[in-house]
Amino acid sequence: MNGALRAREMKNLFLQVGLVILKPMRFLFAFMVSFAALAAPRPNVVLVMADDQGWGQMGYYNHPVLKTPHLDAMARAGLRFDRFYAGGPVCSPTRATVLTGRTHDRTGVFDHGYALRSQEKTLAQAMKKAGYGTGHFGKWHLNGLRGPGVPILKDDTHGPGGVGFDMWVSVTNFFERDPLMSRRGKFEDFKGDSSEIVVDEALKFITAKVKEKQPFFTVLWYGTPHSPWVAAEVDKKPFTKLSAKAQEHYGELVAMDRSIGTLRRGLRKLGVEQNTLLWFTSDNGGLPGFDPDTTGGLRGYKSSMYEGGLRVPAIIEWPKVITKPRITKYPAGAVDIFPTIAQAVGLPASSMLQPQDGVSLVPLLTREIGARKKPLIFSSRDRLAVIDNEYKLISLPNKRGVRLELYNLTKDTAETTNIFEKNPKVAQHLKRKMEDINASIEASVAGKDYPEGKVKQPQPPRIFWNTVDAYKPFFPEWSKRPEYGAWLKRRLK
Repeated sequence: MNGALRAREMKNLFLQVGLVILKPMRFLFAFMVSFAALAAPRPNVVLVMADDQGWGQMGYYNHPVLKTPHLDAMARAGLRFDRFYAGGPVCSPTRATVLTGRTHDRTGVFDHGYALRSQEKTLAQAMKKAGYGTGHFGKWHLNGLRGPGVPILKDDTHGPGGVGFDMWVSVTNFFERDPLMSRRGKFEDFKGDSSEIVVDEALKFITAKVKEKQPFFTVLWYGTPHSPWVAAEVDKKPFTKLSAKAQEHYGELVAMDRSIGTLRRGLRKLGVEQNTLLWFTSDNGGLPGFDPDTTGGLRGYKSSMYEGGLRVPAIIEWPKVITKPRITKYPAGAVDIFPTIAQAVGLPASSMLQPQDGVSLVPLLTREIGARKKPLIFSSRDRLAVIDNEYKLISLPNKRGVRLELYNLTKDTAETTNIFEKNPKVAQHLKRKMEDINASIEASVAGKDYPEGKVKQPQPPRIFWNTVDAYKPFFPEWSKRPEYGAWLKRRLK
């Protein structure tokens, strides 16, 4: 008995000693894991967005006349989305969604030309706080100013500098060749294609950050292929059989695609392409009135709640993570950009204002993840749409109240057959979701999401820039410029 007792005592002693040793070892291991995570280089992030490029305007969709070799190469190297959705059917709303992770009505950007509320938490602010160099290049259109793009004023608190961008070379709205832009409030004339200009400026910024050994968050928002269309003669040559308007339009897309090649080569030259998350998309669906068509056979165009107005091209390239390129049919959208980057970079949850309408796509970068758990929602001009995987419910106002339309996007991509009456169970399920979402959006519009519980006043008015006193001294000079002359003449009558 004494021998057995001594054996048990020795066993217990060994166990106790082992636990004493294992506890600090576990702590040390956990510390080492945490340190390794902190020490691992955080990814750089580059967000690129076309202006009015339709879903079908990509070479990889076998467009009948347009070739996009550089975007095609990016798609072959990364994750290509076949079902990616803008934040809204027009430009400013999507830009607000990208920067906030929220459907645009929540942010005060109800339509094109509305200013983003200063109470919103932006992706640029979060990245800056996390130690990133932040730069914006190109179209802004989130400061409440309408009309052809003009350089942003230095003291515009609703410009890029007011929402977290350290460096910016930007204009208020659409812009074409030889643009007049603002470098942190200093007006500068540029020569050449606008897409190539913004890429060149972005690469200067990225180069500086690489030399400083600072991670970078760079946003490039093209003015292409938004009207008015002005392309170089060389870029119009492939389209001589098209209308004059279409030649300019498609010529702009040729230049934009070439600038994508410049951007990708620049990242490789700097040695940062492996750990740079490069994301390309468009701000809304394609434009009507073009032959060949812009939307790849989808119903509707820009401004529409049908697929042609909302579904856009999208590609993510991140060689360090996306090692097996593929095409996904997972329904995703601009609303997912903020939460995806937040997870990829390790931003705290507090960096995002709630409610968030998107989901992180980080798991999708390496594998398919099944059905989407959170519906995609759209609210624009008293119209609502909800996409829940294969089904889409649209609410359209009419004289009797609203018209509800239900489509199975898997079987009916072109939205030709309204199946609302034939699928009451699905219809009622999505209708309830739509009602809940609408109530949530109404609370956000009233400012209930903000710490103050209300919208601060004054909210910047939605105005044309010719009414802004600070711009008026430039009118004599700008009246001689082709992009402003005729417009100013009409506005100043």
